[in-house]
Amino acid sequence: MGNKKNQFYENLKDHNQALSEYQKQQFEIYAAMLVEWNQKMNLTAIKEEDEIYEKHFLDCILMSYGVEIQGTFCDVGSGAGFPSLPLKIVYPDLKVWIVEPLQKRCQFLNALVDKLKLNDVMIINARAEDYVKEKREAFDIVSARAVANLAMLCELCIPLTKVNGLFIAMKGPNAKQEIDESNDAIKILGCELEGINFQDLNGNERNNLIIRKVLRTPKKYPRAFAQIKKHPLRSKGSNE
Repeated sequence: MGNKKNQFYENLKDHNQALSEYQKQQFEIYAAMLVEWNQKMNLTAIKEEDEIYEKHFLDCILMSYGVEIQGTFCDVGSGAGFPSLPLKIVYPDLKVWIVEPLQKRCQFLNALVDKLKLNDVMIINARAEDYVKEKREAFDIVSARAVANLAMLCELCIPLTKVNGLFIAMKGPNAKQEIDESNDAIKILGCELEGINFQDLNGNERNNLIIRKVLRTPKKYPRAFAQIKKHPLRSKGSNE
């Protein structure tokens, strides 16, 4: 116990992000609360505190390597607060909005934010395709760690992203295939792929897709979720 926690701290230090003792305490509280609440609701399949440091905390922070994390950050379908709350601990000036459709998860997130004494964190119990009516093109960075295909995530997240802002999609080893299938969606929604931030998570390939918004998204997007799911904006010739 503790080895992966120490590796996490060392990894951040190696990337010029050494944590204060207070920040380390915040991560320890986060991990303990996640284990505790996970016993009464399904927050994560990872049940050991030590594993949480690698497979959740480090995975989220890897997203920030090579990207300027500042301003307003919207986390779509955050679940247990990933990636936004680990990033908020490391970048305390970040202003965070978490859009989470499940009320029970919002209860956990509110309790966690209170316990961690985090400022400028808003928990929104809503679906992204509904919340965009209030916050269209409002955020500097929008991110999603969900397992949904990239074309779906683009349609849910890009309408929330400011022009010249970033949508960052956290993906695994099949990222290039997903990009090929989603090129049309990225273009239609007003964006272009700026880069792929590859990271090795202790032998597991992580690809954070950096998508820059260059034009306003047409008002007809996002569509209703049933339409997004049934007819994603995939590129011609890709398998539906």
